[in-house]
Amino acid sequence: MKLSSRGRGCCVAGNRERGPPPRSPFVHQLRFSPLEKAKITFMTLTLFPIRLFFAAFMMLLAWPFAFVASMGSDEQELEKPLSWWRKIVDVLLKAIMRMMWLAGGFHWINVKGRRALPAEAAILTVAPHSSYFDAIPVTMTFASIVMKAESKDIPVWGTLIKYIRPVFVSRSDQDSRRKTVEEIKRRAQSDGKWPQIMIFPEGTCTNRSCLITFKPGAFIPGVPVQPVVLRYPNKLDTITWTWQGPGALEILWLTLCQFHNSVEIEFLPVYIPSEEERKNPVLYANNVRHVMAEALGVPVTDYTFEDCQLALAEGQLRLPPDTCLLEFAKLVRSLGLKPETLEDDLDKYTASAMKMKKEKVDLNEFSAYLEFPVSPTLESMFALFDENEDGIIDIREFVIALSVVCKPSKTLETIQLAFQLYQSENGTITEEDLAHILKTAMGVSQINVTHLFRAVDEEEKGEITYDDFYTFAELHPHFAEDYLYADQMGAESGLEASSLYAPNGICTDFSPENTEDKNKPLQKKLD
Repeated sequence: MKLSSRGRGCCVAGNRERGPPPRSPFVHQLRFSPLEKAKITFMTLTLFPIRLFFAAFMMLLAWPFAFVASMGSDEQELEKPLSWWRKIVDVLLKAIMRMMWLAGGFHWINVKGRRALPAEAAILTVAPHSSYFDAIPVTMTFASIVMKAESKDIPVWGTLIKYIRPVFVSRSDQDSRRKTVEEIKRRAQSDGKWPQIMIFPEGTCTNRSCLITFKPGAFIPGVPVQPVVLRYPNKLDTITWTWQGPGALEILWLTLCQFHNSVEIEFLPVYIPSEEERKNPVLYANNVRHVMAEALGVPVTDYTFEDCQLALAEGQLRLPPDTCLLEFAKLVRSLGLKPETLEDDLDKYTASAMKMKKEKVDLNEFSAYLEFPVSPTLESMFALFDENEDGIIDIREFVIALSVVCKPSKTLETIQLAFQLYQSENGTITEEDLAHILKTAMGVSQINVTHLFRAVDEEEKGEITYDDFYTFAELHPHFAEDYLYADQMGAESGLEASSLYAPNGICTDFSPENTEDKNKPLQKKLD
């Protein structure tokens, strides 16, 4: 499986065609010159501890003010204008927060444009979201944000969060998405009684190379929004905190070791939706995204928060940064396959593939197999699997890729399915078959499985069964890191496994977290 030129998506910002985004908007890599390393070492021993102390002191100093101002505040009082003493507290807290950022090296915060009044735009949509330093505009405006309910229990930080009257999302409540959207809608339609709501519509952190798909939550109320764009024009990007790259503490350390950190906040003109956009939040979100991308000079891409979850799935196989499965997942959505019915679709396509008399199909046969007409999207998907560019693909590769997208954390279920597709009459596969399976499951064009195959094939028969593989996986749950990544991706990615799974960002997704499948023991049979 490979990402051929025909299968590579093109991004559009505004009406101008732009080049494709980098391999993944969820990857950030830092490389330092010897001079930069020497500078970081010097700053670590001198300025870093001082900055860290003063930043922490400022946050602690803000706590009693926020605590007193939050005491006894009921909902009716929150909808009233601030009393004189709370206005004073508001000014003091903003000054303390500004001193905290100053201690962190943000000596100047460049603000462009005019912030709209709450009556003009009840919602501020901020992008790109790339770091917890994106809290800077929050502390400057004290606009409400959407936060996990658990955040209010964090010492010190939770009190500051409660002060800005956020919309809390309960991850344990399966109906949280609907309730959150209803609360945003209620506040947005209050004619300016509530503070503005600041929402990061991307739903997760990226490397700012493009704008990923906006979630529609901020646009469902159908009220005017004010787009706000963030820029960090620094020579060395120590700000970005993505899902694959330096961890939270490392980013904090590196940023505080920079003598000066730049940030630009630009308030764009208020976007007033048309009647069609009011009825269609997805269209509204997409049009606002194009406006913001145009202002930033970056492309837009159809990658989503779910693609980030795919890249970070806690299965035995971790997707490499250059995987084309993110592109495949995007095409699956564009084709019209819905996430809620994807498992049923997978079962249907698996059954059809097993009944087919041949594994290789052309574009028209692929179209008939999927029951979708030939279209540019279908052609792009076909091109992903057309490894030799001869107009023929192996339908089994499509089924394996769809299984990964459908069940990214259930690696062994996908591998068991692949064994069923590739095994001979005696239930075995060869090393070549295993290479086809794993390169498709990881979305790469080439992979060396010799080390892994020989480890599984202890009797040196030249073929293995699924039971052989399952037994090996039970004994070696980190088989991918030990037998695949060590040889092929360690030097290339330079990533620490511990940094891949840390949740990031100051915003939260509106959908309940699915914890049902976490930490399950290995399953030998498909459900």
